[in-house]
Amino acid sequence: MSEQNNIKQILRSARLAPSKERGQNFLVNPATSEAIIAAAGVTGEDTIVELGVGLGAMTIPLAEKAEKVIGIELDKGIVKWHEEQKILPANVTLIHQDLLKADFRELSARIGSRLKIIANLPYSISNPLVFKLIENRECMEYAVLMLQKEVGQRLQAGPGTRTYGVLSVLLAACASTKIVMKLGPEQFHPRPKIDSVVTRIVFDPMPAQVRELPEHDPALLRKVVNAAFQQRRKTLFNSLSSSGIAGTDKKRLKLVLEKTGIDPRVRPEMLSVEDFVRLLNAIQRPDIQ
Repeated sequence: MSEQNNIKQILRSARLAPSKERGQNFLVNPATSEAIIAAAGVTGEDTIVELGVGLGAMTIPLAEKAEKVIGIELDKGIVKWHEEQKILPANVTLIHQDLLKADFRELSARIGSRLKIIANLPYSISNPLVFKLIENRECMEYAVLMLQKEVGQRLQAGPGTRTYGVLSVLLAACASTKIVMKLGPEQFHPRPKIDSVVTRIVFDPMPAQVRELPEHDPALLRKVVNAAFQQRRKTLFNSLSSSGIAGTDKKRLKLVLEKTGIDPRVRPEMLSVEDFVRLLNAIQRPDIQ
């Protein structure tokens, strides 16, 4: 029996069905799970947090490599199935929870170290999860995420490219991002209509490009970047002035851009992370009036 047929049989017997609403897709190839774990660099001393346990295709081989696995799963039907079947190894702790509501700082404190995360998630929550990782960057070591190809490309995009945007900037300000694997639809059940990538995001040790950035307020950086990209076709000046991020005085905004050496006519996708940091620091300067 093929692995895909085996997944179908398990789902049928457990009266489970992949959620179309959440975009739920199960890995069917054990070799793929092994390759993802290898790409993450899991060791026998690690506690791994797995987001989206599913039927255990990643959890079981993870448990063989790591000291401990903490799995967070939202689907109550899957959680019940695991409680009944008891196929998960003894070093796996299964938590029934919405991962977007999980307290990562509390979990990190409980583990006693920064979090090492591996996730094969419904693609519908990819963006909210990445934002959550960024907001909790102080307690993150790395995250290895299965993502829609387009999202993976967006996360590591650079200035001047079509996919460069808010997440590209905010991630580059706190982590390094690299696509480590590409996967076709045949790796999943049901088969998605798009290609997928496995992306490794490293927060700690702090990447060189992050160390070199001037000190700044991460919360304000997010506000400035969101304001700049709210209407991509507008010039930077028009986007920022309509958002009120630098106050209501357009004259002051022009002075801010002048002090940073940024052309007010440029579009936001042309600015580097360093440009955005210089911009937000200038916005905060009380002497620019």
